[in-house]
Amino acid sequence: MSDTHAHSVAFVRTTMLPEQPPPASEAGVVKWVRENLFKGWFNSILTILSIYFIYVIVSGAWPWFANGIWNTSSLAECRDMLDGMTGACFSVLTERWNQLLFGFTYPTEAYWRPTLAFFLLIVAIAPVLYPKAPRQLLVFTAIYPFLAFWLIWGGTLLTPLMVMVGLIAGYFAFKQFERQSFAMGMLAGLVATVVVIWAGGIIPASMPDVMALHAIPSRDLGGFMLNMILGTVCVSLSLPLGIMLALGRQSSMPIIKWICVIFIEFIRGVPLITLLFVANVVLAYFFPPGSNIDLVLRVIIMITMFSAAYIAEVIRGGLAALPRGQYEAADSLGLDYAQSMRLIILPQALKISIPGIVNVAVGLFKDTTLVSVISMFDLVGMIRGPILASTEWNGVYWELWGFAVFVFFIVCFSISKYSQWLERQLATDHR
Repeated sequence: MSDTHAHSVAFVRTTMLPEQPPPASEAGVVKWVRENLFKGWFNSILTILSIYFIYVIVSGAWPWFANGIWNTSSLAECRDMLDGMTGACFSVLTERWNQLLFGFTYPTEAYWRPTLAFFLLIVAIAPVLYPKAPRQLLVFTAIYPFLAFWLIWGGTLLTPLMVMVGLIAGYFAFKQFERQSFAMGMLAGLVATVVVIWAGGIIPASMPDVMALHAIPSRDLGGFMLNMILGTVCVSLSLPLGIMLALGRQSSMPIIKWICVIFIEFIRGVPLITLLFVANVVLAYFFPPGSNIDLVLRVIIMITMFSAAYIAEVIRGGLAALPRGQYEAADSLGLDYAQSMRLIILPQALKISIPGIVNVAVGLFKDTTLVSVISMFDLVGMIRGPILASTEWNGVYWELWGFAVFVFFIVCFSISKYSQWLERQLATDHR
């Protein structure tokens, strides 16, 4: 009786069974390979053909890399050491690395200055690109452009300092008059900026300046350093200019609207290489007589205008994608035009426009190589000019152009990956 009763009591487990690992075919590398490379007969055939072509290319190019020479001073010495074998002459990179990176006239003893500016750039853009970066770094981000100018070009510290003070004065003037009118605030800010910078320009040159570096003219800039300067500066300037052009094109004031429309359509209808020739030859005639406007500054102006026109159209598409209710919601909250754009409209439009803006930025960075056609010795200009024209390295092509492809790919691929990460963080397709 007791045994029968004991067997009739149901067993209740007090603990969960441990989780069992999934089958090997449903986890890890095996699952990824099966789903991405061998999912169906057609994908399997494509995968096998792709592996075969990769093998052919790698097996053919590997001896060229493996037998590469790194320690000679000329192409003739490389060929003597190879003695008929297939191999690259990487010695041109170790011999001319400084010219590829800094140009051939930038002082050797000053290489530390643009190198320091580059590493400081990483620190300066961190709070802008990554929301979790310390917000205190934004102060350094605001100071960095003036610090970088002083490091790369040298000279007295008063010049970038007075420009910074002028921009600060312009900002406070804008905030003071913004409540009356957005246009009045812009005009007041511009006037305050120009006045302070002009006042700084007439400070006596004899004023002591203990923070002075050896001045380096812009014509001595070259190599990949010049590409980085043009790309960073022009992208940074073209984004706010593109936003203003996009807003101006949607303005209800006919004069402002048509000025922006004509500017955007004219710039987009002209090749960048034509604008660079204009910067080199024609643009100086638009400045006051006797003024000597630096060529790098003229090129920055033209590339910025070119990029801003394309960014304006990208942002205009983002503004058009927003429903009308967003504008009406801003009006219902009692916000004026500047507040509604800054707090409600532009944040949403810029999130939508991220892929287009990054596309323009990548194209702009690659287009900086076009300055070589106006005798500016950037990375491409150094390869086409002084290096290949020298008797020691005349005939070296794959090594130099491969290096140029590598450094541009690293920068552009990094920008693209950051764009994808930012889209995931902002979830532009779900919010």
